[in-house]
Amino acid sequence: MSISLKEIQAPIAQEMELFEKKFRTSMKSKVLLLDKIMSYIVKRKGKQMRPMFVFFMAKLFRGDAIGDATYRGAALIELLHTATLVHDDVVDEANYRRGFFSVNALWKNKIAVLVGDYLLSKGLLLSLQNDDYELLKIVSNAVREMSEGELLQIEKARRLDIDESVYFDIIRQKTASLIASCCAVGAASAGASKEDIEKARLFGEKVGIAFQIKDDLFDYGTAEIGKPVGIDIKEKKMTLPLIHALREADWMTRRRVIYNVKNNNGNNERVQQVIDYVKTSGGIQYTIEVMNQYHAEALAILHTFPASPSRTSLEQLIAYTIEREK
Repeated sequence: MSISLKEIQAPIAQEMELFEKKFRTSMKSKVLLLDKIMSYIVKRKGKQMRPMFVFFMAKLFRGDAIGDATYRGAALIELLHTATLVHDDVVDEANYRRGFFSVNALWKNKIAVLVGDYLLSKGLLLSLQNDDYELLKIVSNAVREMSEGELLQIEKARRLDIDESVYFDIIRQKTASLIASCCAVGAASAGASKEDIEKARLFGEKVGIAFQIKDDLFDYGTAEIGKPVGIDIKEKKMTLPLIHALREADWMTRRRVIYNVKNNNGNNERVQQVIDYVKTSGGIQYTIEVMNQYHAEALAILHTFPASPSRTSLEQLIAYTIEREK
């Protein structure tokens, strides 16, 4: 794409550097084993898009006058989100996270669960000790939604009866609620009104849905990325390209495709048949159009705020979410 994530991050480079130091400090423990695991987690940081949304949204309301509450809000999100990832890897029996060994792979499930609990408690204490009740409320609600979304997906995956409305319920809760909370926390930490906090949250939700739809497109080989093509199909996950393709299919074709999804058992030939059908039936094009619609809706909300360098940075950040190649 035309602009890199590093270039987008440039206006808040100082804030991100200070945040890194504060976050590392918040992760420290007097227990040697725990401190070792915390250091390992910090070193494996990803794109750091979550704190970027927090800081840019805060700057939208306060200019360059970023206060301590914004740093605490970003740390709270990272702590609680990291806790959910550690627990997710235990649930999924995953040995890798972003190309590195997962905590449960290196230190086993029992320790991983306790580490997740520790991170959760650190986040709660960080907020309570500083009376950040509004921020805690926003982020706790997001964690609840993420858990509900995950359970809804597990429940529906057994029968593969996920239609478009259920799909959007799942991704709104599983993925979009977190980005929505980043934006709401950024606004709230900068002293925005309740109306503006809700607008910021809704903006983040739209961005989060577009982000997840882009992720789902990668499963069909729309870009060369680390995620193997067809992994969602192998795991029997019903995403928007497949849901649309099945909705347009005749009864016999639908039955054949669902059979291949249910009984693929990792068989690459069956998985490829599903991918080929989705591509020829217009599932990819339809999904791209829906993603672009959410992008447009996010922009429309963002443009209700006055023009500023932070608004421009947020425009670039949401463009990145749908143009990225990994």
